[in-house]
Amino acid sequence: MAPTVPLALLALVALLAPGLGVAFPGCDYPAHLWCSSREIAVACQAESRCANLSHPVAAAPVELSLYYESLCPACRMFLVQELFTTWLLLPAEVLSITLVPYGNAEERNVSGKWDFQCQHGPEECLGNMIETCLMHEAKNFSTYFPVIFCLESGSSVTKNLEAVPPGAPDRVSPPRSRQCLQVYAPQLDGGRIAACVQGDTGAALMHRNAQLTEALDPPHEYVPWIVVNG
Repeated sequence: MAPTVPLALLALVALLAPGLGVAFPGCDYPAHLWCSSREIAVACQAESRCANLSHPVAAAPVELSLYYESLCPACRMFLVQELFTTWLLLPAEVLSITLVPYGNAEERNVSGKWDFQCQHGPEECLGNMIETCLMHEAKNFSTYFPVIFCLESGSSVTKNLEAVPPGAPDRVSPPRSRQCLQVYAPQLDGGRIAACVQGDTGAALMHRNAQLTEALDPPHEYVPWIVVNG
């Protein structure tokens, strides 16, 4: 009579030497197929040694692009009440956001310089450029998005990011922009943002926003205009 092999030994052989073809009850698959799917690995109790199943490839994040205007009431409501709160709840691996402040603006080349006309007037053009320069200086989305949220949730976007010259005395009631930068991105230099807004860099960045907006297919019909995965 052949000696009896303990079940524990069979389990050990199945895990350490799958080429021997030892399987558990309910596993009707040869050893070379045990890692071909999670269902088979579970049936054959081989999940712990299937590296391809233990570390599945993460799905690509959802790409969301928001085309908006800094003073558009509907845009501000969507950004503050919906987009920002959603971003707080979801990890970066799930949602990737691109902000393009331009909307229904128009541009023209005047003597070699870009000039912009905005739906809500010059103040909105300034707000669009402030947020664009903020993004340019901050680089990192997680750095500038909270600041933009702070700006858009205030009563005046353009007054929220006034650059205070170095060494200037603190005001009794500092502009909201200083509060936004100090609270959400104290490492950013307000002077550099102001220089971008007032110089050629800001105009070039706004021209790029105009090109991105005009390239939308189909063209945008209103703002906020939301594009998901292209």
